[in-house]
Amino acid sequence: MKKSVEILGLPVISITEGRELGMSKTLLMDARNGLVAAITIEDEDWYRGVKLIPYESVIAIGDDAVTITNSENILKLDDAGDYEALLDDNIRVIGTKAITKSGTIQGQITEVYIGDDGKIEKCEITAPDGTTSDVTCDQISIFGKQVTVIDPNGAEEKKTKPVSAPTPAPAPTTPAEAPKAEAPAEEPKAAEPAPEPEKAEGPKEEAPAPKAEAKPEPKKAEPAKEAPKAAPKAADPKQAAADKATEERHRRFLLGKKAARTIKMDNGIVIVEAGADITEEVLQKAKLANKFIELSMNVQ
Repeated sequence: MKKSVEILGLPVISITEGRELGMSKTLLMDARNGLVAAITIEDEDWYRGVKLIPYESVIAIGDDAVTITNSENILKLDDAGDYEALLDDNIRVIGTKAITKSGTIQGQITEVYIGDDGKIEKCEITAPDGTTSDVTCDQISIFGKQVTVIDPNGAEEKKTKPVSAPTPAPAPTTPAEAPKAEAPAEEPKAAEPAPEPEKAEGPKEEAPAPKAEAKPEPKKAEPAKEAPKAAPKAADPKQAAADKATEERHRRFLLGKKAARTIKMDNGIVIVEAGADITEEVLQKAKLANKFIELSMNVQ
């Protein structure tokens, strides 16, 4: 689950083309279903119109980037007919007033939390006095353009309604019928063979919990996992060639450029200072420290 602020402002990276396609700009909300339908992006051609990525096309949202398969996942306005109504509604959720069904203003929605499937899991409300509280999606009746309507008891009301009134029907029995009911009572005496309930001890036989110990056997299947590792080795040459080609393109692109900000290893050692030239030595350090992508996204 991520906050909207952790999604917006990130570079959008194509993992098959190895390039940055723009920056995530806004979340396109499907208010009726309470989820994020798409992410709009801003790129070099932003002035030509809105571009968006359907949320289902997003592979992952990491700490440093949003990844998609390739640039074909990005839709231009002409190709985004299914999202046109949502763009017209332009419901942002954040910034709307949070008000209860009874007409009490709780404050303002200042943040939304998004699940991996794009569903709005909860909203953060900031009250006039500055205190914050959370409200879950189940407690929200309507996501409106200016107002978000809250029903704090909404989720609980669905759980309260027992059904067992038909039982009083047997009450209208006549006194004559009462003795008849006593007759069947004698039959259960025949069924007194209490040993049968004792058979309930049968579940004790379930004690063969040792069978559960058979679970370790599937662990033996783990070696099978090693077998598939041998399969990828056959494809290693092609993959290695593709990786080398990608790395070489990145290398040629980066050499001679300057770092936009200081890049450091996880232990704090500086790989390159902001404004410094990117050399072969810098590229080697970045690769060894797994900072190659971070360096690629911070050049000028």
